[in-house]
Amino acid sequence: MPSEGTVEESKVPLLTDLGPIVEEDNLSRKVWIESKKLWQIVGPAIFSRLASFSMIVITQAFAGHLGDLELAAISIANNVIIGFDLGLLLGMASALETLCGQAFGAKKYYMLGVYMQRSWIVLFLCCVLLLPLYLFASPFLKLLGQPNDVAELSGIVSIYMIPLHFSFAFQFPLQRFLQSQLKNTVIALITFVGLAVHVIVSWLLVYRFQLGVIGTAMTLNFSWWVLVFGHLGYVIFGGCPLTWKGFSTEAFSGLWEFTKLSAASGVMLCLENWYYRILILMTGNLKNAEIAVDALSICMTINGWEMMIPFAFFAATGVRVANELGAGNGKGAKFATAVSVITSVIIGLFFWVLILLFHDKLAWIFTSSEPVLKAVNQLSLLLAFTVLLNSVQPILSGVAVGSGWQKYVAYINLGCYYLIGVPLGFLMGWLFHLGVMGIWAGMIFGGTAIQTLILALITIRCDWDKEAEKASMHVKKWSEVK
Repeated sequence: MPSEGTVEESKVPLLTDLGPIVEEDNLSRKVWIESKKLWQIVGPAIFSRLASFSMIVITQAFAGHLGDLELAAISIANNVIIGFDLGLLLGMASALETLCGQAFGAKKYYMLGVYMQRSWIVLFLCCVLLLPLYLFASPFLKLLGQPNDVAELSGIVSIYMIPLHFSFAFQFPLQRFLQSQLKNTVIALITFVGLAVHVIVSWLLVYRFQLGVIGTAMTLNFSWWVLVFGHLGYVIFGGCPLTWKGFSTEAFSGLWEFTKLSAASGVMLCLENWYYRILILMTGNLKNAEIAVDALSICMTINGWEMMIPFAFFAATGVRVANELGAGNGKGAKFATAVSVITSVIIGLFFWVLILLFHDKLAWIFTSSEPVLKAVNQLSLLLAFTVLLNSVQPILSGVAVGSGWQKYVAYINLGCYYLIGVPLGFLMGWLFHLGVMGIWAGMIFGGTAIQTLILALITIRCDWDKEAEKASMHVKKWSEVK
């Protein structure tokens, strides 16, 4: 019969038995804490991106009720002129995700306001240089093969959208300035107000004042400047006491170095942004392309809506990685990356399964045309894999932005997308006579998949402690730039 002491000892687990339980509990707690930090950014970011995307959809819907020509003009102006412009300026503004994120992590709060002002100056000058794109939109669109009537009306619409063009120079830096401080709820609330204003102003200008397609263009101007003044008002009138100390002459120093980083960021993101536009352009040059273009446009619209989620993770990952690196915590940046990628992949798998289950019903919301429904059904498998790849690729790009690797990723994007993806899509579409499926498959598996694999390998092999040291040096360097 065991002694009392033996019985008591048998009731107490050995320390070695507790080890895995403690480690597992500790890991679960770390994942939970990191997930809360991540979703604090991701949740509002998804909403604000969906709201911004909806402004363009609403504008096109109002134009569609005016007539086919008006709808075509607004669609071309949005997708070609503004699409080209927005991709570059949005990319240039993402330099702030690196600088502001790392400075905030290093507690160099004053520099965030200076960085934002430098970004305003650089992006405003870029807007001036891009002005001919709006002023001469009609001949540019005719050169791309658009019909004369569509090109002429699109050119008029583009001129009326010049105020929207200049709003980008202030809006994008303001968003990234607030985002780097985890003030994403503020961004979401202001965007919600902007969306509500957009609906009201669209109704007033188009139906009440009968301004036609010009009215639809003016609504975007008005709504986006509401966003600019909303964010600016919050910043200036006490919303960011640590990071906004007023307008500073320091903003005019170090502009060349800032411009180089902004340009690298712009090239990195606009190469991705233009890639899918080339896909539609190539499809439009196929024989009997009308059904193919309609089907592909529907797939790209579905992909565009779903992409708002990975884009939110792109922003959140960039902020989390930059904050941790700026604080000198390499392991924290690595862990934030892992949690973000795994979370996004789980969401991507959900939509992948959803598309595969409802592959023959995807296009019902857009059309009742049997040939288009059939074409979308055939493309649904490619759409599913595109969504799955996009659940990883933007997050890895977010890691690159948070770490300041934009220049290297720009080269990777150029090589994967334009030296591999586009030629492979061309070969599969025309040489192997696979049509739109060949073009898309070639560009996705030849470009996006290879790019994702390369970024994944770089991220896995990354020495995070060394990156944290580099971030500390960058913060010190940029704080001293004159």
